[in-house]
Amino acid sequence: MRLSDFAGDWDLTRRIDDALTGQQGRFTGTATFTQQADGMDYRETGTLRLGGSPPMTAVRRYVWADSGDAIAVFFDDGAPFHSFAKDGDGVGTPHLCGADLYRVRYDFRDWPVWQARWDVKGPRKSYCLVSRYAPLTR
Repeated sequence: MRLSDFAGDWDLTRRIDDALTGQQGRFTGTATFTQQADGMDYRETGTLRLGGSPPMTAVRRYVWADSGDAIAVFFDDGAPFHSFAKDGDGVGTPHLCGADLYRVRYDFRDWPVWQARWDVKGPRKSYCLVSRYAPLTR
């Protein structure tokens, strides 16, 4: 994968399975990768539905950057989040947030449709997020 392969708009759906609360959630929206001087700006916007709660607008932003043999992902404040190899393996580096451990695996086998699966475990968290990206058709 090259960082430039992600440029543009993507249809994004996400399934959320929370083992601690027993709730399920769903996010539907758009992810956009825009070229910036330091890499790609990633921004997702959409509607989040969790359990029986009313739907809410959700926005998330990261910076994806070329890092030699890997793509590095940073939070919007510049703090490192994780990275993954460009060779298509898709296993990302783990991210520790307090006592909660975040693990990601990217799946590019059906490119340009791809997935990111996050498994989060810790004393206060136990959930799985599966995000599916497909080229946005207008």
